[in-house]
Amino acid sequence: MTRAALLDVLRGVEPVRRPVWLMRQAGRYLPEYRALREKAGSFLNLCYNPKLACEVTLQPLRRFDFDAAILFSDILVVPHAMGLALDFKEAEGPKLETVDSLKSVEALSDGLDSEAFNRVFDTVGLVAGELDGAVALIGFCGGPWTVASYMIMGGSSDRKRAVAVAVENPPWFQLLMQRLVDVSVAYLLGQIRRGAKVVQIFDSWAGDIPLEARQRVVLGPIALMVAGVRAVFKDFPVIVFARGVGAGHAEVAEVTGANCIGVEQGLKLGDVLRSLPATVSVQGNLAPDTLLGPESPMAEQVVQILRDVPKRRHIFNLGHGIVPQVDPDRVSGLLEIIRGYDRGQV
Repeated sequence: MTRAALLDVLRGVEPVRRPVWLMRQAGRYLPEYRALREKAGSFLNLCYNPKLACEVTLQPLRRFDFDAAILFSDILVVPHAMGLALDFKEAEGPKLETVDSLKSVEALSDGLDSEAFNRVFDTVGLVAGELDGAVALIGFCGGPWTVASYMIMGGSSDRKRAVAVAVENPPWFQLLMQRLVDVSVAYLLGQIRRGAKVVQIFDSWAGDIPLEARQRVVLGPIALMVAGVRAVFKDFPVIVFARGVGAGHAEVAEVTGANCIGVEQGLKLGDVLRSLPATVSVQGNLAPDTLLGPESPMAEQVVQILRDVPKRRHIFNLGHGIVPQVDPDRVSGLLEIIRGYDRGQV
């Protein structure tokens, strides 16, 4: 039976090759995605149509030799399933109904029987049925802090008030975080039951939280999520991406118990790896904008990453999501460099 290289790395087994996938690999840089998005009529229609969302998830695998499929969805599915109104405005981003009191948090649903969750679970099942054993299916959700920040700010990129609330830690924020942990665990378990082989928790705004509050606001809630998943699926592989914590990735690994730590661009991946327990791997961390620049500097940066970390403990990825302006041919070139290095040709 063919083994998935990505799962081998997460289990501490020498992979047959270095696994590669890219955050937002299914998205706006692909013309076939843009065509399907237009057919769907809106981003949410696309997310909640299992057949179309399955097709979007599989599109990059038809073009590129990736080692994983990442479920096409959005982290705001969770608050939407909990009863908050959600819309995505073209060129503006998400518009989410907000919470700001104990009453508004207590009114939230647990999301368990929501149409939103059930449609995503159906997508996972369809994708899982299309993959062979060499390609791992990654399910995901947002970290409680990042999702809470959107629920407080309504989708705004300005998170100052959300950070102030998190630091102040009023009772309604405490309840919100608890509810998000519980709902997110149930959401991940539903994805796993339908065929996800690994899950990633995205805490994209972890770096906004002051160091003295990081354990309480960012790491502790993620640790509860990981424990909740593994209480049902023992030793299930989990990737945690706490973007922006810089030198704090060792703490992320220690507190959360993740198998792999996603690392943002701008850090030396080898240094991060040396700070982690020997059983924990790293994921990352080529800067997304590198794919927009000249080919030679891109190749140099890719090879530097490959030299810094052994394939047994590395999942190649970007330091954040691929940007819409990327030419798909550059992704093909990126993969050629990585595969050539594995074969000793670079």
